[in-house]
Amino acid sequence: MNLLKGLETHLPKDADITEAKFEASELVLYTKNAEFFKESERVARTIVSALKKRIEIRPDQSITMDPEKAKKKIEEIVPKDAGISGVYFEPELGKVVIESTKPGLVIGKGGETYRRIKSETLWLPKIERAPAIDSDIVKAVRKLLHSEIDYRKTFLNKIGQKINSPPKVEKDKEWARIVYLGGGRQVGRSSIMLQTSNSNILMDFGVDVGSDSHPYIDSPDFDIEKIDAVVLSHSHLDHCGFIPWLYENGYDGPLYCTAPTRDTTVLLCLDYVDVCQREGKKVWYTKKSVEKMVKHTIALEYGEVSDIAPDVRLTLEPSGHLLGSSVIHMHIGDGLHNVLYTGDLKFGPSRLFDAASTKFHRVETLLIESTYGASDNIMTGRRESEQELMDLINKVMERGGKVLIPSFAVGRAQEVMATLAGNNFKHPVWMEGMLWDSTAIHTAYPEYLSKYVQRDIFHKGANPFTNEIFKRVAPKERNKILDSKEPGVVIATSGMLIGGPAVEYFKAFAPDEKNMLIFVGYQAEGTLGRRLQKGWKEVPFGKSGGKTVTLPVNLEVHSVHGLSGHSDRKQLVSYIYNLPGRLERILVNHGESSRCGEFARDAHKIFKCETMAPRNLEAVRLK
Repeated sequence: MNLLKGLETHLPKDADITEAKFEASELVLYTKNAEFFKESERVARTIVSALKKRIEIRPDQSITMDPEKAKKKIEEIVPKDAGISGVYFEPELGKVVIESTKPGLVIGKGGETYRRIKSETLWLPKIERAPAIDSDIVKAVRKLLHSEIDYRKTFLNKIGQKINSPPKVEKDKEWARIVYLGGGRQVGRSSIMLQTSNSNILMDFGVDVGSDSHPYIDSPDFDIEKIDAVVLSHSHLDHCGFIPWLYENGYDGPLYCTAPTRDTTVLLCLDYVDVCQREGKKVWYTKKSVEKMVKHTIALEYGEVSDIAPDVRLTLEPSGHLLGSSVIHMHIGDGLHNVLYTGDLKFGPSRLFDAASTKFHRVETLLIESTYGASDNIMTGRRESEQELMDLINKVMERGGKVLIPSFAVGRAQEVMATLAGNNFKHPVWMEGMLWDSTAIHTAYPEYLSKYVQRDIFHKGANPFTNEIFKRVAPKERNKILDSKEPGVVIATSGMLIGGPAVEYFKAFAPDEKNMLIFVGYQAEGTLGRRLQKGWKEVPFGKSGGKTVTLPVNLEVHSVHGLSGHSDRKQLVSYIYNLPGRLERILVNHGESSRCGEFARDAHKIFKCETMAPRNLEAVRLK
């Protein structure tokens, strides 16, 4: 109850608080006073303003309505149109979880329905959106978190106590540095350690799928026992794919990211384990460790300021790259230094996402990607790119062929889907691989999509992902598509033709000049996708028995760069221009070596500040 000492002046005398504790950076109070609980929002706002701490006031179990009666009451209060698909209770937290296809109706105009549920049941409502497409991943993640309430409560309290402990080092002796454990002058295995005088924060921890390499875990700067927190920018494997390894090897601290990033990371990491097993590669972690990762994830909203260490405050804002992707802002110490790590960045609107955010008060050090950072990396605009894509596809439809679009499961596939639906495409679009599962997750989090897509979904009832042109394909159904004479589009993983169903479709489509292959994402050096971009007309493939056969490439090959989730050179420069204040330092990463070096050199000329393109294992002192 020591926490209450700083709260006494802000709480009514009859608040009847039975428990007060931290849950990560949030202060949680449990009350036996029903009237105080009903009117607690005003008190909570006062405390937040005074103490600069997020607070949640919950009911003590002794005052909550019987769950069965509460469920019936909720069903009476909430309009039938809300589409409630589940109501379940978390007594340990005083919460009732209401899953609905239309959460806005559960909240009500101005929060009226929400407050009525709270007032009449004395449970704190937690409202979740049911996906428009059934998602096994979303179900599994929510079920796991619900079943681990006791563990989560203890874990979050432990993290809260650690965050709110006094810093070890005095203010005048504080320092900060960055260490590249991956992603330095390369695309793949992104991993950066932010070290301060009090904390070690790991930003991203990915794998290089092409070379099957991982971050430098043997670096003297990497000590798994000293990591205080992991922050994930987004769910592509080159940023998230090695995080479960941490939990496999004893890390039991928090992972911070958005909720959709958490869910899509689960999807991709589980698939990564399956692929490694299937291809006889080393399996670095088990599916059990993916579950551990979920149990330790703290999901944050965009713009939510959260203490993650005694001297580090985190804010996630949209990066425009894919669902739930974030730029990561770290405020170190009491105004000591501010670091912004972009992860993967799109500073321009796409059909699915708004442009990356520059809404920060201060940034002294910027860590920015340079996938397309060379001076000649200039993309066409979104509208022109969409028109180019549609013109290419329609040309193939007219001649009775098929189009193959290899795609990453998360990101480009959904951008292409939205483009096809938005342009009233009428031919079938067959989808194989994880694309369907990933798309289902998108339907659970429409609030993370662009304001235009949200308008279509919420006000027009037009969800691009539920359009009838999209057909889910099981592997056993693939031959029907290959044998069919019907023109159409195939979207399949993997995006660089490293493996997966896209390669099987390519083998079938390649000999026929009526067909077309369209790349809509980055193709790394050494991949089949990059070779085809370079114009290879024959491709060797191994067959069972050790023989190699040569496949003729007669289909057309095109790349539509403007649909990329990455910024081109102009957008990268524009993003830096739009950041507040004057930067002290720009560190360039996540790009081929020549592009990193060129962009760092040119950024120095443009912005007149220190710039570097660090190599892996290099450290940079910030303060």
